Amino acid sequence: MTEAVIGVDIGGTNTVYGIVDSQGNILGDGKLSTVEYPVIGDFVGALHDAITILVSGEKDLVIKGIGIGAPNANYHKGTIELAPNLAWKGIVPLADLVKEKLGYPVAVTNDANAAAIGEMIFGAARDIKDFIILTLGTGVGSGIVINGEVVYGHTGFAGELGHMIIVPGGRECGCGRRGCLETYGSATGIVRTVLQLMSEERTESPLRKISLADLTSRDIAEAAKNNDPLALKAFDYTAHKLAQGIVNSVIFSSPRTIFLFGGLAQAGDLLFVPVKKYVDRDIQPIFRGTVNILPSGIPENNAAVLGAAALAWKEISG
Repeated sequence: MTEAVIGVDIGGTNTVYGIVDSQGNILGDGKLSTVEYPVIGDFVGALHDAITILVSGEKDLVIKGIGIGAPNANYHKGTIELAPNLAWKGIVPLADLVKEKLGYPVAVTNDANAAAIGEMIFGAARDIKDFIILTLGTGVGSGIVINGEVVYGHTGFAGELGHMIIVPGGRECGCGRRGCLETYGSATGIVRTVLQLMSEERTESPLRKISLADLTSRDIAEAAKNNDPLALKAFDYTAHKLAQGIVNSVIFSSPRTIFLFGGLAQAGDLLFVPVKKYVDRDIQPIFRGTVNILPSGIPENNAAVLGAAALAWKEISG
């Protein structure tokens, strides 16, 4: 018999799920439209049906539990709370609903914390007890691990480093405040930087030929690889802001490693080289040379399911 868990990652548009064994092998997976189920009960029912079909296709399988990564998820309570990008409003008792429907033990956390646990169990942090992972996608998510444990804090929502203010009075953020790290250091943030540079400068750039609605961080990375000065300037600015967030984070947790993950991190040296330069320049002297800045050790296409599954395995192991 093979012991395994179910990993579920709930996104604003789609939900992905998979069967994962203790070595991080994905034995089967699938996808479900989140937006097609604006009523949480209907979503849980659809998830039950999808997982039941998936599990029935695997012989000699023992499911030990379910781990779920979701926006605005509270690990302490097993709830999703006031998630702006989901149709389910208010406080949703997700863990209880899924457990009641499927019958397995269920643990819930936000997607960035799930990424941190995935890095610790299946990725590049297997022998690291103190690290931070920054997920650089539409926003900036973060998972903080100190002495081998994810930091949740009193409310369950600790560690939202993407919402530290690095530019007082700066760019508007979806959280309702101004100048948050994610408005500068995310994939969306670098697009905002390019648009700002194009309005302020007359520098020629192939990016000017792309409609504003279609411009992506990938376009900017491609232009930067071709030595486009506007794109290179945008990466340097973005790296500087990310470095500010990193040096502020190092002060309170003294991590051994900062992992960068997500779409923007796929730019490789275009991002990592200037980030390391600015971190080394600006970090408090006592911490200089103590922090590695590395890419995630988990393939991005499997990260969501593996992170959620890692949460379930961690709960089982205690």
